[in-house]
Amino acid sequence: MSKQNVIVEDLGKMNYKLAWDYQEKLLQENVQIKSEADDKQPATKNYLLFVEHPAVYTLGKSGNIENVLMNEQQLNENGIEFFRTNRGGDITFHGEQQIVGYPILDLENFYTDIGKYLRNLEEVIILTLKEYGIVGERSKGETGVWINPTVAGMERKICALGVRTSRWITMHGFALNVNTDLSYFNNIVPCGIQNKQVTSIEKELGEKVDFEDAKEKVKNNFAKVFDVNFILQ
Repeated sequence: MSKQNVIVEDLGKMNYKLAWDYQEKLLQENVQIKSEADDKQPATKNYLLFVEHPAVYTLGKSGNIENVLMNEQQLNENGIEFFRTNRGGDITFHGEQQIVGYPILDLENFYTDIGKYLRNLEEVIILTLKEYGIVGERSKGETGVWINPTVAGMERKICALGVRTSRWITMHGFALNVNTDLSYFNNIVPCGIQNKQVTSIEKELGEKVDFEDAKEKVKNNFAKVFDVNFILQ
């Protein structure tokens, strides 16, 4: 199978709902292409969207609302948005200085295996963390990237994952804490997992890192893991 092209778009700072709507638009365009393709190889397009959201909590379709520890009034008073989404996973936070990546990929051009797709997204982050001297790992039965996942009391999550697919087209994706304000995670049970911490690259290193440089590292590792060519939009 020939190397796939992926259109990279950096959306900058964007409201969560606007970015969600844009993802849905790209996904539905690809679904439409597939539905009209008969038996021919459909000319779907692959995207990797980068975005930074203002403070927002998002709840996955199987998530428990009780994992949100603030009521509507408190959310409004603190300027935090809240959305129920159609991705997998439970509750998470998006905010400034967090790299959010939304791959819109036609997995039929790669492999039709959601588990493998999630593991490859994790691998992108693990390779990125390695460049900072941070050992990122997987935690058995828990999607995302962790540090010290097997050391009781020391487990801390640095990247959350949650995806949706329709006709093998993906949306939603990953959220890597770079210089993120972690205090926002105190108002939720992150990913619905009790008694485990959340961390960031800044917290692990004890200093802020260049956000754009971190994004470039993620992009390069995505190209390596998924073996794709990038087209800059």
